[in-house]
Amino acid sequence: MKHNGGLFFRKISKTKFEFKTIIKKNHLNRAGITHGGYIASIIDAGGGTAAHRVSEGKVCVTISLDIKFIDGTRLGDEIVGIVNIQKLTRSLVFLDCKLKCKKRIIALASGIWKRTNKVLI
Repeated sequence: MKHNGGLFFRKISKTKFEFKTIIKKNHLNRAGITHGGYIASIIDAGGGTAAHRVSEGKVCVTISLDIKFIDGTRLGDEIVGIVNIQKLTRSLVFLDCKLKCKKRIIALASGIWKRTNKVLI
């Protein structure tokens, strides 16, 4: 994600996290709106980081990610994502994510991440 401009990420509570990014020219499609692939990437990165944080530093990999694209964003817009951990098991993390821009919902997502035995140092 750092090659795409990075994400600012923070913990809000034990089960809630927030991330944000600013839309740059390279994030736009030919219609001048943020590319759906970029939206999917930031949801995957923000959700994966949240899964990693609640998994005692274990590497987590995406098993399933369901995204509903609701509205578009444009150059210079700030997108804020809120991740809520729904359930944490020994091997899985279930979460949902809401992307917003200027109080508008941009996308809604839910996903499942697999907790591995590998720990990041």
